[in-house]
Amino acid sequence: MRLSTVLHVVGTLLLILAPAMLVPIPFSLYYGDRDWIALLASAAVTAGLGLVLHRLKRPDSDIRHREGFAVVAFAWLLATLCGSLPFLFSGAIPSFTDAFFETVSGFTTTGASILSDIEALSHGILFWRSLTHWIGGMGIIVLTIAILPFLGVGGMELYRAEGVRTAGDRLTPRITDTAKILWGVYVVLTAAMVALLLLGGMNLFDALCHAFGAIATGGYSTRNVSMAAFPSPFIQYVTVLFMVLGATNFSLHYRARRGELRVYLRDHECRFYLVLLAIATLIVCGYTFAQREFGVERTFRDTLFQVTSIGTTTGYATADYEQWPNGPQYILLVLMLFGGSAGSTAGGLKQLRVYIVLRFVIREMGRMLHPNAVLPVRMGKEAVQREIVANILGSFIL
Repeated sequence: MRLSTVLHVVGTLLLILAPAMLVPIPFSLYYGDRDWIALLASAAVTAGLGLVLHRLKRPDSDIRHREGFAVVAFAWLLATLCGSLPFLFSGAIPSFTDAFFETVSGFTTTGASILSDIEALSHGILFWRSLTHWIGGMGIIVLTIAILPFLGVGGMELYRAEGVRTAGDRLTPRITDTAKILWGVYVVLTAAMVALLLLGGMNLFDALCHAFGAIATGGYSTRNVSMAAFPSPFIQYVTVLFMVLGATNFSLHYRARRGELRVYLRDHECRFYLVLLAIATLIVCGYTFAQREFGVERTFRDTLFQVTSIGTTTGYATADYEQWPNGPQYILLVLMLFGGSAGSTAGGLKQLRVYIVLRFVIREMGRMLHPNAVLPVRMGKEAVQREIVANILGSFIL
């Protein structure tokens, strides 16, 4: 393995990450916070390290398979270490372990937090915290792939190592063009949500931070009570819509933007996911209506929001679902484990895998009734290769 090639590409990633640390500074200055100094220092350290690694031997050929996996591993590690610097330099999170945890949770869009008083943080640090979601949501590696042609490096091995899978795998013959398209869709969706949240009465700071969390299905909020701090039905329904869009295969969004508006209904995984969320919402509604403390619309809205938030692995909250009966909590747990669609920003096992496992179970029941029948596992009209089915079953078992 050519270690210099790996470090060269990781250095390029850090050179991309460094300017991102400067993005929160205007909010820091506007609100009169002094965290801009920590952000500027963090960007300088990150850029310096990135420049040192970038100046190592330039690769003379495409990245190989083993090197692709190494880039992914080192990229997430070094990006997280550098991403922790604003928390440490500003004193917002003085413990290295806590700062590292918060940054890992951000970049991986997990959304778990060590903070007990989120609103005590300065605006620049809060913005960086939410921005880690947005950067990690589409994937730092996909961003790197988009700029690799300028370095003379091929990105297919990075693409495979990161495990990205979209409908049809590629939207264009060149993988770098695919990465650019996905990022373009990502930016457009984020801008659309910000505009709608502003229309609903949010300020620009909160609108950007919550759009980052919804589209990236991460869930970092600027408020201690999460989305419950914004009781507007319009804002909450908009957030539900974009959490679902964030958890949907991004190649479908691209095709819809090109005019194929029925692509969502034709896609088996998307249909399965939407039906699953709808059924779960109705079942949980049945529980919560019996114990409702509010009106019908508010009860339905809280239920829809929580089912969507947990089912897309986002984690925003408008109600304390721990006070709900055990039945709804079990449903939310299963939805969280299943996660969102393949090729989306959501976590979990992915609905594509869940769908194929269910088709496999149905196939095996059919073979018990008809031992000599040829019954392939199908995704629509296409038979799924046995190797893929075995890979998916292995993921489930693991």
